Order: sequence, then C-alpha cells, then structure tokens
Amino acid sequence: MNLMEKLKKSAGRQTLMAWIQIVAGCLIGAAAYPTFLDPGEIAPGGLTGVAMILRHLWGWNIGITSLILNIPLFIVGYRTMGRVFAFRSLVATVLFSLAIDVLPLQAIEVEPILGTIYGGILLGVGLGLILRGGATTGGTDMCARLVHKYLPFLSVGMFLFLIDCIVVLAVWFFIGSSEALYALICIFVSGKAVDMVMLGLSQNKACFVITDAWESVSKRLMTEMERGVTQLNARGAYTGAERPVVLCVLPPQEVSRLKEIVRQEDEKAFMFITEAHEALGEGFSSLNSDV
Repeated sequence: MNLMEKLKKSAGRQTLMAWIQIVAGCLIGAAAYPTFLDPGEIAPGGLTGVAMILRHLWGWNIGITSLILNIPLFIVGYRTMGRVFAFRSLVATVLFSLAIDVLPLQAIEVEPILGTIYGGILLGVGLGLILRGGATTGGTDMCARLVHKYLPFLSVGMFLFLIDCIVVLAVWFFIGSSEALYALICIFVSGKAVDMVMLGLSQNKACFVITDAWESVSKRLMTEMERGVTQLNARGAYTGAERPVVLCVLPPQEVSRLKEIVRQEDEKAFMFITEAHEALGEGFSSLNSDV
C-alpha cells in the first residue's frame, strides 16, 4: 500500500469516526430533554432554551421549534464556516432537534436539582461529542462568528454568553425564578461536561524543571523513566543567564519518581507541575485516535 492509499484510508477512518461521534452526541444530548430538562422546565440556554419557553407558553414541540429557529441563522451564518463544517453542523442540528421530539424516553422523576445536574451532564456529553466530530448544533455559533466579523470587540464567546443570559432572564419572566436559577446551574454543568469530553479525562502532568543540572536530569528521565524530554530555551530575568527549562509530560503515578530524580541531581532546583488535559503521540494516545 503506497503513501497515498494510506492517507486516503486514514482520512476515511477519521471521517467515519467523526460521524459516529456526531450521531452518538445527538442522541445522548437529545435524551436530556425528555428525561430531565423538559419535565423540570429547565432551559439550558441557546435556541433550545428559547424553544422550551415557547413550549411553556404555547405547547410547541421543543425539537421542531428549535430547528425552525436555527435554520435562518444557518442561512445567514454558514458563509463564515467551511463547507464540511457547515454540512456536518446542519446534519447535526436536524438530527439533534428531531431526536428531542421522537426519542421514546420517559421522564425520570427526581428532585429538581438532580434533574438539572444529570440533564446538564447528558447534554454536555452529547454536545462535546458533536464538537469532537467537527460540528455544532446551533446556528447561534455561526451567527456569533458573523457578528464577531463585523463587530470584532464582541467575541464569539461573549455573544453566546449574552444569548444565554437573555434566555435565563426570559425563563425568569415567563416561567419562574426557580427555573431560571436551575437553568444557570444546567448551563454551568453542561459547559463543564463539554470541556471534559473535549479535553479528555486524562490527568497527565506537564512538569517544568529549572535546574543547573539540566543535562543529567534530562538524561535520567530518558534512560530511567523512558520518557521524552524537551529542553526549552530560557533566560533568568535577574541574572540574565541562559539555561534550558526541562519539560516532561508524565502520568500522575510517575511524578514522584521525577521529583526524586530532580532532588538527587539538584536540591536547589525549581519546578512546577501543571495539568496536561490530553497527551497525544509516542508514549501516550495515538494522534490518530481523535478527529
């Protein structure tokens, strides 16, 4: 198999995985509505939140109403996106909206706060999978990018945040104050769930070591721990001296061993450790495992 055939095969697998994630995300996210959100009248922001308010007022179906509201925004904003992203997003929006109305799921009777949390988790996991598949379920995203294009001072995130705030205020006015407060919790929980899915569950640590013994520390990390090491060029602000900063990404269970190596080589070394939400490449997950 030549290189071109391998590339085509790899691209085909990635495309298939993207669509699997989109479909799964639509079904999981849509399941949050009949099971938790709709029974508690918890509007999770965006156009589906608007659709839930309209359902409360006039009994309209959430999914179909959301779809009707989304289509004009797609027409206005699709030019701000590539054709592949726009097509995937259109399919995801239609499937997500229809699934809200047609999934044969019964309401789960729980305390309102539990319904808010579990509904937010389901919705966030679903939206996260859709985003990982290279799509979105709201024309509001495209509209936000279009607004940002002509009003650069208003970021995409700020525009979407304003929409959510307007929806929450509308819930307060038309449905009730408790439901509005639950909506805020749902928006927060679903956002965290989206981040979890997008960034992964990995708790790998990125360790930065500043030491005069950078050569011996680097060598021991590579030979004894069999971990890749990167040396970053750096200069001390006080002394003006140049010396590399040693960077090594590790699973959490190996951090104590790294600390011991650094301590043995240079007790005066300085190091700091941060979260590496996702590590891809040699020694970690394959770069081809995600889309």
